[in-house]
Amino acid sequence: MQKNRFRTIFSRMMFMQCTTVTVAVLLIGVVLAIIVYAGRIGEYGTQLNRYAQNARAVIASNTGNAEMRLSEIAADNDLLVERIDEHDDVAAYFADSRWEVYAKQSLSDTDYRGVRMNAGPIGQTTRSYFDRSGFPVLTVYCTVENDINSGILLVSGDLSPIRSALGSMILWTVLIGAFALIGSGVVSYYTSYRVINPFVEMNHAVQCYSRGDFSTRIPVEGKDEAAQLGKSLNEMAEQLRGLEDTRRSFVANVSHELRSPLTSMKGFLEAMQDGTIPPENYPEYIGIVLNETRRMVTLVNDLLDLARIESGTIQLNFEVFDVNELIRRTLLTFEARLVENEMEMEVRFAQEQCLVFADATQIGQVLRNLIDNAIKYSPKGRALFVSTYSMRKTVYVTVRDTGIGIPQEDVPHVFDRFYKVEKAHTPAPQMGSGLGLSIVKRIIESHGQSITVRSARGRGTQFTFTLERASAAKRVTDGGKRNVS
Repeated sequence: MQKNRFRTIFSRMMFMQCTTVTVAVLLIGVVLAIIVYAGRIGEYGTQLNRYAQNARAVIASNTGNAEMRLSEIAADNDLLVERIDEHDDVAAYFADSRWEVYAKQSLSDTDYRGVRMNAGPIGQTTRSYFDRSGFPVLTVYCTVENDINSGILLVSGDLSPIRSALGSMILWTVLIGAFALIGSGVVSYYTSYRVINPFVEMNHAVQCYSRGDFSTRIPVEGKDEAAQLGKSLNEMAEQLRGLEDTRRSFVANVSHELRSPLTSMKGFLEAMQDGTIPPENYPEYIGIVLNETRRMVTLVNDLLDLARIESGTIQLNFEVFDVNELIRRTLLTFEARLVENEMEMEVRFAQEQCLVFADATQIGQVLRNLIDNAIKYSPKGRALFVSTYSMRKTVYVTVRDTGIGIPQEDVPHVFDRFYKVEKAHTPAPQMGSGLGLSIVKRIIESHGQSITVRSARGRGTQFTFTLERASAAKRVTDGGKRNVS
């Protein structure tokens, strides 16, 4: 039951705050009451000492009106004055009847011996408490003597008014504690609600996120830690929604890219099997099936490369190499296609050797993808330009074609996965997987560099990426492997 009662932070905060305030108020009230009570007792004891000194002076004067004077002292100050002579005879002086009962009750042997032993010298008083009636009494006593006899003088005062004041103070303390409990409950409810409510909303939002609903947002007010956490969760939800949209788009695109060639291949093979396509046409349709197969293999390989890059499982082997030489070797692999498309290749290097610090294999893939795109989307007879130049610590590599270009509305999306400008503007033979530029961007970003694109419809496209420039000395001192992150 106790666990269920305080199972929420809200209830625990309210309980702790209310308990702390109430206990603090009660404790302060009790301590103050005790201090005040002790002070009042001290003051009253000082008064009794003064009365005892006056009574002792009356007895020491040995005048005939001593008993009347002692009775006046007792009556004027509501006291009980007792005189015990050397023969242990007691004479009591009082005015109020309640002292009559008290005076008739003899001191116990223990108290009497204590009085005898503790009575100070003449002129000094000793304070003590005696329980001889139903009300509290404070007594001071001292040794007295005159020419006739000697003995002990006891002056007793009633502590009931002081005790009553103490009871009133404790009662008021309890009442104030009750009001403090109510007030702290109201304030605690408000403050606890203000503190806990944002976390309740966050919990609700996180539950929505776990169900796949990323549209829920947390109201953010102020700049405290809860507001910062709510803002972070909202940003996370926005990113998750973007990732979820990307995932759905990715699955849909992959399904479409795989389904189209598989459907085509299945149709051609079934047509050959049932005789719809005569045997003499088999070579033509087998060639189509092989082309579709190659396209699927390329798509799957690109997907695997992209997945490895994004998951960080590809280890980059950084080394110092000449990017100009890498461009020359890469262009040689495209020589047949360039000749087939009757394209001119123009290479412009700002300097004969341009050393960079990067993964040569991955940068080679970047160059192949960019040059392949440039050839694919350029009509026959056009020119292709590749250039490099360096500024301070950065090398710039540019691949530019004079092909069909990219519409301005499509330029911001060219690096998105499966985004194809040619789906609406280019013929079917130029269709690609839509992953080449995504792979290029991921590789460049894994090097800590950037890539930009400039294009206009009908005026060609230019891709420029950066690499870290390396000096000749770095060839010996630097190098190593880094994981893609």
